[in-house]
Amino acid sequence: MARCVGVLALQGAFREHVAAVSRLGVAAREVRQLKDMDGIDAMIIPGGESTTMGKLLNEWQMLQPLRERIEQGMPVYGSCAGLILLCRVIENSDQPRLGVLDATVRRNAFGRQVDSFETDLAMPAIGPEPVPAVFIRAPVITGVGPGVKVLAEVKGQAVAVRQNNILATSFHPELTPDTRLHGYFLGMCGS
Repeated sequence: MARCVGVLALQGAFREHVAAVSRLGVAAREVRQLKDMDGIDAMIIPGGESTTMGKLLNEWQMLQPLRERIEQGMPVYGSCAGLILLCRVIENSDQPRLGVLDATVRRNAFGRQVDSFETDLAMPAIGPEPVPAVFIRAPVITGVGPGVKVLAEVKGQAVAVRQNNILATSFHPELTPDTRLHGYFLGMCGS
C-alpha cells in the first residue's frame, strides 16, 4: 500500500497531480531533489517539457537513482512529458530519459499548442464510462514491446499503456475532475 506518492516537481503540472492523489486520500509529496525521494512508495512524472525535465533530472543527479527505483519495482505513472521520459526510444531525440518503458514515442504528434484538444476515451481497464482526456502538444506511442499493454487509443495511435509497474498516458487526467486514472495507479501501488 502506498503511504506516500512522490510527484516530480521540477517543472510542469505537478500541483494538479498532488491535488488528484490527495483527493483520493493518499499523501503526496513534491519531489525536487534526490533527498525528497526518501520514503516515497510510488512516483508520478507530470506533463511539462520533457527535454527540460530530463536535463534537470540528469544535472541534479536524480535520473539514475529514479531509474533504479523503477527497475526495482517502484510504481511510476507518467503523463505527457512523463510518458516521454519513461520511454526507451524517443523518435529523433537523444534527450536524457529514464528509458524504462519498452516503447517508442513521438513528441508533439498531434501538432502544436493550438492543436490541443479534449476527448473522451474508452478505457475498459479503468471502467465502463469514458475517461475525459486533455491532450496538449501530446505525444503518441508508435511502438511497444511484447510486455506492454495498450489501454487506450486515439485514431489508431496508442495514448495509454501499462508495463508491469509502469503506467503512462499521452494526455493529462490531472486537468479534469475525474480521478479514476489516479485511482487505477494507486491500485497498482496496493492502495
